[in-house]
Amino acid sequence: MASSTTETLDVNGPEPDLKRVMGPKLLLLFIVGDILGAGVYAVTGEMALEVGGIVWVPFLVAFGVATLTALSYLELVTKYPQAAGAALYTHKAFGLHFVTFLVAFAVVCSGITSASTSSNLLATNLLAGFDAIGWHVPQGNNAITVVALLFMLLLAAINLRGVGESVKFNVVLTLVEMAALVIVIGIGFSVMAKGDADMGRIVAFQSGSDRGVFLAVTVATAIAFFAMVGFEDSVNMVEETQDPEKVFPRIMLTGLGIAVIFYVLVAVSVIAVIPEGQIESVVADEGKVLLNVVQLGAPGIPIDKVFPFLTVVAVANTALINMLMASRLLYGMANQDVLPRSLGKVLPGRRTPWAGILFSTVLALVLIVVVTYQAETTVIGALSGTTALLLLCVFAVVNVACIVLRRDTSTESKFRAPAWAPLLGSVCCLYLAGPWARDSEDWVQYKIAGGMLLVGIVLWALTWATNRGVRAQKTGFRDIEHLED
Repeated sequence: MASSTTETLDVNGPEPDLKRVMGPKLLLLFIVGDILGAGVYAVTGEMALEVGGIVWVPFLVAFGVATLTALSYLELVTKYPQAAGAALYTHKAFGLHFVTFLVAFAVVCSGITSASTSSNLLATNLLAGFDAIGWHVPQGNNAITVVALLFMLLLAAINLRGVGESVKFNVVLTLVEMAALVIVIGIGFSVMAKGDADMGRIVAFQSGSDRGVFLAVTVATAIAFFAMVGFEDSVNMVEETQDPEKVFPRIMLTGLGIAVIFYVLVAVSVIAVIPEGQIESVVADEGKVLLNVVQLGAPGIPIDKVFPFLTVVAVANTALINMLMASRLLYGMANQDVLPRSLGKVLPGRRTPWAGILFSTVLALVLIVVVTYQAETTVIGALSGTTALLLLCVFAVVNVACIVLRRDTSTESKFRAPAWAPLLGSVCCLYLAGPWARDSEDWVQYKIAGGMLLVGIVLWALTWATNRGVRAQKTGFRDIEHLED
């Protein structure tokens, strides 16, 4: 790590290093903000279609799977406290450069698909908010797409300002998004307190498909997993965190616990407020399930005019963190010479990876346009599902890596997961990544994920050809511990 007395290792020349600014409080807000953001707005309605009133159950199951993986991450990050995350653990466990690259680029892709999901949610709710206050703006697909694209450009500008400014901005956004969910929960419990809710529905299973309870909960859990990701982003910020071996275990588990409490209470509120038989029409109005809770549960209070803008803040927070992570991983891989060196360029004054920010932003813009006009399923469903799919595969690898690296006695971990946790975590992640855990129309997620990974493979091949033909050197991670240094 960089300090005033030691010189930061720079494997690729004179590029300046990144700032180290995160303490425990900022890290907790980073994790909570990333987990709580777009997920609950994007997936709650789809989950309710699958399992009815027990929509809170898939949230708990997804929390369990995420926690198993978080335990593996904690064991590994306290054993290897460098900012390479899943890529570092994969490389140390298996030693295959190309496999390490695929894992790292899959994490990059997950950040981009998650941010793209958030941008569509933001656009939907922003236009709805303008309409609610009397600004009759277009509400169609084209208008949503244009706003989503403009928002991605705004994110790029914010990230160019630097990680310090981005994380401080995250504090404000996280507090606002928590306030928005508190409003939903308060309205839901107010309806229940008045006796206007059918409490029996909260334990009633109703599926819009012909699946039984087990398969329906499986599908809903795969959907819900998008709402539980975010904790892994913090591992990629470890080099910008003070005393990570001590801080990470407590903060990561605390952040996951806070998130699942919010999710369960929000899920109960949705079922309590939205009348039976109306959930399908509410979900059809994509991205507005929680807005409908506010409108139906508090018709006499004009909170519905404010709530869309609170939603905008919440999903903006998720997108900001995702693009922050993606650009820094691209920067690291370029410095390692496994991606073109041009992607490792850094602004001298701001010390931000402008080339990585530009590349990830362009990829997000293309993704939004292609999925919006080519996919047969909903944009939010396709992109959020692809995010979960990519990370489930990455998490499976991390869990296996945790098992393998327990044989490495060269360094000790400050945290030890239960012996059975990594194995169970890998099995659960692979199960939720399978085609049986999603509807057939959602198999487009495999095409999106495969297409994005193909972009990375092409860039790897170009780098390999350049390294071999021009520089007469092999292509591989030269200093994996300093992937983001």
